[in-house]
Amino acid sequence: MARLSLAIFSGLLLVAFGCGDTASNSASDSKTENAPDVQSKGTIGFSALTLTNPFFKVIADQMQEEAEKHGYELIVLSAERDVKKQADHVDEFLVKGVSAIILNPCDSNGIGPAIKKANDKGIPVFTNDIKYDGDEGKVVSHVATDNYQGGKLAGDAMVKLLGDSGGKVAILHFPQAESCQLRVKGFHEKVNAHNDKTKNAKIEVVATLDGGGVRDEGFKATKDVIESNSDLAAIFAINDPSALGARAALEAAGKATQVTIIAFDGQQIGKQAILEGKILCDPIQFPDQIGKVTIEQIIKHFNGDDVKPEILIPSKLYYKEDAEKDPLLKKG
Repeated sequence: MARLSLAIFSGLLLVAFGCGDTASNSASDSKTENAPDVQSKGTIGFSALTLTNPFFKVIADQMQEEAEKHGYELIVLSAERDVKKQADHVDEFLVKGVSAIILNPCDSNGIGPAIKKANDKGIPVFTNDIKYDGDEGKVVSHVATDNYQGGKLAGDAMVKLLGDSGGKVAILHFPQAESCQLRVKGFHEKVNAHNDKTKNAKIEVVATLDGGGVRDEGFKATKDVIESNSDLAAIFAINDPSALGARAALEAAGKATQVTIIAFDGQQIGKQAILEGKILCDPIQFPDQIGKVTIEQIIKHFNGDDVKPEILIPSKLYYKEDAEKDPLLKKG
């Protein structure tokens, strides 16, 4: 999740997971300040993976702002990582008569029947951050971080950290999300390439655990792995919340200086942790770009223009030296 995660939610990994009857989950309750006065053309429904993760909140806010520029209202609901709840959101959107639906799939395959239901009603479906990985329904366009490229950057960072000495590594995954699968795949590719070139400094992945993409699960998974691997050298966490849970577990066990964390996302909390030395680095994402480009693709589709089936936005490694120059961070 990005693996895991921005990310996903789903409304920025994330975020108050609400159902359709929770009015507080709708970003459409308030209008963007200074937004142009454009006559309403309809509504667009967005079911986020979660809104307790700031990554998805940024995506939702940016989409709302961009949609209003084009005369559309964005209805935002949070699925709380529950695919059934997300399918219910799709039903609600169809009842409301939305013009399009956007999803951060809670289950990259399991959301298929809901997507097909929208297809059958003639409502176009778009995804961002997490890709639909089934063949039952059809998605017009997917916009996301290049998670595979980002995973390779995380692998490069791990090789830079342990390449001379080798060591044991654990991965905190969120395997339900296709985005996190790609992060872990890219990470493995770089680590395996390093191992193929060395005999005495191999980087050994001793455990891959589901950290849930959240702090509490990241804490529990890390507590388990350090109990069974007392000489663990590093952790790759698929997003910042699970990485910060891992950090808390390491501090509680007195291993914060022994085990180095490489995360993923570049949320504000992650960047602050990098500045404070709690996380080594992140391949950072750009959720504002994901949100903006998603709405741009929808408007193109409405206008009958060609739409790319997938748009990937590259990530970038972010270390402490980058955090020290970041004007948005609190410098101690």
